[in-house]
Amino acid sequence: MELVENFINGQYVSSDSSAFIDIYEPATGDIYGKFKDSNANDIDHAVRSAKNAFPDWSGLSIRERAVHLNNIANGIEQRLDEFAEFESRDTGKPIALARSLDIPRSVLNFKFFADHAMQFEFNFNLNSESSQNLINRSPLGVVACISPWNLPLYLFTWKIAPALITGNTVIAKPSELTPYTAYLLGGVCREKGLPPGVLNIVNGRGDTCGELLVKHEDVKAISFTGGTATGKLISKSASKTFKKLSLEMGGKNPAIIFDDCDYDSMLDNIVRSSFSNQGQICLCSSRLLIEQTIYEKFKKDLTLKVLELVIGDPSKIETQFGSVCSEGHLQKVLNYIALAKKEGGKVIAGGKIVELEGRCSNGWFIEPTLVEDLGPSSRVNQEEIFGPVVTLQPFDSEADAIEHANNTDYGLSATVWTEDIEKGKRVAKRIDAGVIWINCWLLRDLRTPFGGMKNSGLGREGGDDALKFFTEAKNICVPA
Repeated sequence: MELVENFINGQYVSSDSSAFIDIYEPATGDIYGKFKDSNANDIDHAVRSAKNAFPDWSGLSIRERAVHLNNIANGIEQRLDEFAEFESRDTGKPIALARSLDIPRSVLNFKFFADHAMQFEFNFNLNSESSQNLINRSPLGVVACISPWNLPLYLFTWKIAPALITGNTVIAKPSELTPYTAYLLGGVCREKGLPPGVLNIVNGRGDTCGELLVKHEDVKAISFTGGTATGKLISKSASKTFKKLSLEMGGKNPAIIFDDCDYDSMLDNIVRSSFSNQGQICLCSSRLLIEQTIYEKFKKDLTLKVLELVIGDPSKIETQFGSVCSEGHLQKVLNYIALAKKEGGKVIAGGKIVELEGRCSNGWFIEPTLVEDLGPSSRVNQEEIFGPVVTLQPFDSEADAIEHANNTDYGLSATVWTEDIEKGKRVAKRIDAGVIWINCWLLRDLRTPFGGMKNSGLGREGGDDALKFFTEAKNICVPA
């Protein structure tokens, strides 16, 4: 039985709490470990460690901090297979995906911000005939990074790296469902000589440990990725202390498919954008809007592609589609499939629990699911399922497609499929979403702003936006 401990002041330490939380392997349904639900004493301990480390860490040059980030990146890379194995075990995602996406991107996050900060202007001058102004961006102090269960290390490091390179000290909380690679990261930081207290990792539930972090008066900023309902609670809790907030939340992302697209490329990418990580990526396409002229052909071809996906034990390299992350989430997905039928939808592929043999016989597997005949305002087309359930809706015109695409409270991402690039750009500009891909999906330049509109987010991550979030601007003015 694995015991996951907190990582505070450069050491693994036992929590002061007496409340244990079990850790499940989704592919088997078995408990493999446990950890304590961190309490106020644990959070105070982490905050003290971070505050004590802040003067020396913020006093280092960008170049010196970049050396530490690159060392951590190298440490993860040297243990890539180990990290991928545990990421797959924690989440139920295929080991091939963890090896090719999650862990390499975690490495890149540290390397990218170590390099990008070198080009960022932390100090610059704005002068006029009457004044000389030095604009200085300085670290905030102790900041909190709270990450979700779907891409555990990928999104954990996406927040930690810019916070550290800008001179902040960090208290990071992984999801209580998927804590293990964050636990391993603490060991890498210690092995690679990151000064004690610079990065502290605490474990616990969102409504206990997470809430304590959000409310702590010495935590100056919160960077959160997760569900919209939780983001609203964080915003409310943090408002009393005026902390800086970056909230990357839910999505109900449309894919607009025009009849003049590169059909074969589109079809392959739609399968990937809809069902990667069992549909458990905030950027996954969950509403497919198809031009009427190709609707029937697309429906038939997509169904055949989906039925070809290899569902199985995530630890096997040939598996393309693993388990969902928890038993509760499995039930949520099943409830939405039942709701789709109640709302008049037709399940044209999937929709059932998958029963495997062997070690995964009690795992939480469900077929990738396609649904048609639901109206744009149906709950299944409006609410975030965050699982392998995708709806198909025909459209007649460009204006019709845009109207359907914008007909939700979310606005995180979208894709547009057309060989007419000018049309693609015209449509993209009218879609209410923060990230829009034309003829591609999940293609990321990490310098670009990342985040959503409406109920999908507050603020932007990535590149200069992340460095600005984790710093405070100060103007120093003297007469000319």
